[in-house]
Amino acid sequence: MTSPGGPVHPLRPSLLFRLVIFLVTCFVGLRNAPFAAASDDVSHDDEFAHKSEACNKEFQLVKVRNWVDGDESMDIVGLSARFGAFLPRHASEAHQWPATAANPLNCCANLTSKLGNSIAIAKRGDCTFTTKAVVAQTGGATGLLVINDSEDLYKMVCSENDTSLNLTIPVVMIPKSAGDKLTKLLNDGRKVVVLLYSPRRPVVDFSATFLWLMAVGTIVCASLWAEFIACDQVDERYNQLTLKQDQPGTEMSSREHEKEVLEINSRGAIIFVIAASAFLMLLFYFMSSWFVLLLVVLFCIGGVEGMHICLVSLILRVFKYCGQKTVRLPFFGEVLVLSVVMLPLCAAFAIFWAANRHASYAWIGQDILGICLMVTVLQMARLPNIKVASALLCCAFVYDIFWVFVSPLIFHESVMIAVARGDNSGEAIPMLLRTPRFFDPWGGYDMIGFGDILFPGLLIAFSYRYDRANKKSIVSGYFVWLTIGYAFGLFLTYLALFLMDGHGQPALLYLVPCTLGLIIILGWVRGELGDLWNYGKIRSSDNAPITETGEA
Repeated sequence: MTSPGGPVHPLRPSLLFRLVIFLVTCFVGLRNAPFAAASDDVSHDDEFAHKSEACNKEFQLVKVRNWVDGDESMDIVGLSARFGAFLPRHASEAHQWPATAANPLNCCANLTSKLGNSIAIAKRGDCTFTTKAVVAQTGGATGLLVINDSEDLYKMVCSENDTSLNLTIPVVMIPKSAGDKLTKLLNDGRKVVVLLYSPRRPVVDFSATFLWLMAVGTIVCASLWAEFIACDQVDERYNQLTLKQDQPGTEMSSREHEKEVLEINSRGAIIFVIAASAFLMLLFYFMSSWFVLLLVVLFCIGGVEGMHICLVSLILRVFKYCGQKTVRLPFFGEVLVLSVVMLPLCAAFAIFWAANRHASYAWIGQDILGICLMVTVLQMARLPNIKVASALLCCAFVYDIFWVFVSPLIFHESVMIAVARGDNSGEAIPMLLRTPRFFDPWGGYDMIGFGDILFPGLLIAFSYRYDRANKKSIVSGYFVWLTIGYAFGLFLTYLALFLMDGHGQPALLYLVPCTLGLIIILGWVRGELGDLWNYGKIRSSDNAPITETGEA
């Protein structure tokens, strides 16, 4: 709508929003869920360990329920050893036993403490795990909890000398923080009772299915948004989708006047990978609570602007008369009253989420803000052709694999996963979609990095514009096939996650071949690869840097 006094528009995205776009795409490749001392934190250095008839049991995650003076405390997650007794699968089949700290605490020599009919608690070190178990069993213990020297769970195996073990008690390792807490309670004279059991994890993760639907739905929604919600024209060459400048004597609609498109080019893709890698290393080495808080603030700013843009567009689509009321503001000019009203409501929503981000329901607000942010980003950033898409997605492909799989060889742990978990900060990075594992007795979250949606989403959104511009049908077009390819690639990621025992997976390892590879193959078969490769050449040089007007 254009008023007699000039163009009328919603409040425009800020420069901070562009910074948020960069930040959210740094976190790609995460298909894992961090939860305290669970399977994601298990050490897997077991390939060359000695195995025998008495030392060949499968490792099991163990729930350690505990009560202090009769009041139940938070469950502890542990890991059973290669040796010792199996644990029941259900809590109803397990027995409660009082906990007793071994004396000496290393449980390596004859004990002075009475362990009869109790669970012994010992610290790691000074002797082998099997020695601790034998000493505890000889002392009459019904089980042994070994406190690790870190928060990870180390796989307790046998040595080559352990050839005739006869251990009939369960042996479980627990994280350092949990063990130190139990030891302190016992030293203070508190009565601690524990119950050990090992529930099975469900084969089908229904929460992951919900996350899969959210990821696919976000891309489909963002691709169709411009035509069906914002009512923009998409059946035009791409070089007509850039920000239009005012022409003398020409009236422009507010959408034309305010449309901002970040045109991505090949050089920008390479620069992104270098900058994102540097930022990831910065987070890895200097991760702290205040640093993550800064990311939370930036995420809220991006989420507020994304939600504001999405809500205003939706309301204007349904109630067109809301676009007729305007108000003039300093620095902004004449803007919609609806925009002014919705902005503080969106800000209040983000502030409420930030203040309660540790609550059990916080994932709902995080996902809403994240989806709105990504829908908006996919409206602002667009790929001009498959040439640029290949450069961007191939760079992201290498970036993703390196920081998830290769970085442990250099930094002794996966940099991407460590940053996503917020190690050493007590906070988790917010640039993720996540859903609780509702039907998993171990709890935790399934999550996916924003980049795993945005990078393929840019290509899928391009395919929709290409289909509309060339008036292609569903079957002869590319949009539906790429959407199916993305959904299948995400399914392969889940499958790999399951087969790899819960290890974090670089999702773009599966998504790029299923989207970029698919459109290249389809284009080649149909004889349209040349047009796709050079489609919509922009007027500016391919080496132009990213500017505020949207060229990249």
